[in-house]
Amino acid sequence: MALSGGGTGGHVYPGLAVGRALQRRLEEPVELLYVGIRGRVDERIVPAEGLPFRAVAGGQVRVGVLGGVAGLTRLALGAVQAFFLLRRFRPDVVFATGGYASVPVGVAARALRRPLVVFLPDVRPGWAVRLLSRLATRMTTTSEAASRYLPRGKTKVVGYPVRDSFWTLDRDEARRRLGIAPDERLLLVYGGSLGAHAINEAVFAAGRLAERCVVIHVTGRDDEPLALELKARLPEEVRECYRPAAYLPNLPEAMKAADLAVTRAGAATLGELPAAGLPAILVPGVYEGHDQTPNAEYLASAGAAVVLTQARIGELADTALALLGDAVRLRSMAEAARRLARPEAADAIVDVLLEVAA
Repeated sequence: MALSGGGTGGHVYPGLAVGRALQRRLEEPVELLYVGIRGRVDERIVPAEGLPFRAVAGGQVRVGVLGGVAGLTRLALGAVQAFFLLRRFRPDVVFATGGYASVPVGVAARALRRPLVVFLPDVRPGWAVRLLSRLATRMTTTSEAASRYLPRGKTKVVGYPVRDSFWTLDRDEARRRLGIAPDERLLLVYGGSLGAHAINEAVFAAGRLAERCVVIHVTGRDDEPLALELKARLPEEVRECYRPAAYLPNLPEAMKAADLAVTRAGAATLGELPAAGLPAILVPGVYEGHDQTPNAEYLASAGAAVVLTQARIGELADTALALLGDAVRLRSMAEAARRLARPEAADAIVDVLLEVAA
């Protein structure tokens, strides 16, 4: 099977989870190939998971004549590269999760007449998934809220596939590994696989957070030096309560251990927060061609999250401390998050893959 998607962890990890589920399902060895874009997070994540990675050209088709021409040129080149990659690899099925790389791979799969299954991880599709939905043999998606944007006749709601560690690790063990005492409150701040400078700045401006709880702060590479400077300025008695890191390889462990998360509202939040049973303050990003607000509103409407717009990010510290001080509400939010979890999501997608590959 060929996998594609990427640009963010929210598109990469579902593909990896489905690939592992397919390997477990079939008795004979399953050869996997991941096709992504060089310089993006998938180039780091995929080889670390032990899967072969190949890169093709790709990128967003931007507004304007020059941006549009450049984007279409990259996509055309990527489609040619993907065509020859897939022709050599000869996959029985291609699984794409959206993102820039998935478009040329989807086009190549269609040209080679290979079955193409596309997964929409977000509530609302971006341009890549909208295009791929016209090429796909079958569509799969996270929620009923997302299915209304997709072709009804070939769409199945399956949930969001997450890494196995979300199901195998319990909260007590996660806290023990991280050195968090049973009575300590743990706030996890992370901006997704690409980081979030605005969230980081709000945490930097609220240095008092570490005086009230343990803070694990995943800053991204660019803001790590600022976080280390903040840690050095904190009073010695609370300094160890602030734990910044550019990247956290054991993020599922931290999510299982935490009492509350502060994060963007990328695709991964729809699966990982429910799987961890983790309440969240969501600060949705609004980017060219993609608005995370529908994801945030979906979790908030279920009672699992509180949404702060970018304009209200100055309220972040007060909101976090108020929630951490309200055990009843945190417990209610955690239960609401767990109700959204779909442990069978990866296997449900494998069912679709085997059906179209038969």
